[in-house]
Amino acid sequence: MTAGQINECTEAVALLASVRIGTRRRPRLVLGDRAYSTGAIRRWARAHHVRLLVPERRDQLAWRVRHGRRACAFDPALYRARNVVERAVGWLKRWRRVATRAEKLAITYRAAICLVLAARYAARYFSDTT
Repeated sequence: MTAGQINECTEAVALLASVRIGTRRRPRLVLGDRAYSTGAIRRWARAHHVRLLVPERRDQLAWRVRHGRRACAFDPALYRARNVVERAVGWLKRWRRVATRAEKLAITYRAAICLVLAARYAARYFSDTT
């Protein structure tokens, strides 16, 4: 691993550690792409009883087969649901103010996202061109 990859990995683990969902301190399930398939993230998920749905990278797969280790749990059907989130993020990034994170405070950035979603909802469901 390069220094940049190690830094990104530690940032991802720190981000996962700061997640709070209502009264829960940890998510039950984390979906991610192959970039998040690192030993540190997998160890963090195992230590905190979080189900991690991240496909293995080819180099990790080859290492695991070579050393006779068992495969990581992976559910392709559940992983496909990640597409919904990816499309929503892609749609939000079409709004320049959200994509460039023009807001300095997290609360105003969240308000901008809520405003964009409200505008989309209104355009879709309250349009007079049905």
